[in-house]
Amino acid sequence: MARIRYGAWLIVAAFGLLGVVVGVAVSQFSTASDVTAVVGSVTTVVGTIIGAFFGVQAGAAGKEAAEAGRTKAEAGQAQAENAARVALAHLDPATATQVMKLL
Repeated sequence: MARIRYGAWLIVAAFGLLGVVVGVAVSQFSTASDVTAVVGSVTTVVGTIIGAFFGVQAGAAGKEAAEAGRTKAEAGQAQAENAARVALAHLDPATATQVMKLL
């Protein structure tokens, strides 16, 4: 939830910054190409920073999901090994030995 809150504030701050930059650029420069150059350079930097922030957040969320899946898989594997041991314990020793040679 904190990620979403920080992301929302980051977007609001970026739009505020871009609004200020557009206002200053329009008041300081008379040609559209000058305004476009100033706004474009700021937008590039801000867009890169915001993109990196959300990329890191998406990567962290993916890592958490992968770790949770791995933990479940490890638990399932342990349960399967225990079931195999119980099944082998119920076999006569000669048959259990043959089965173990196959594994």
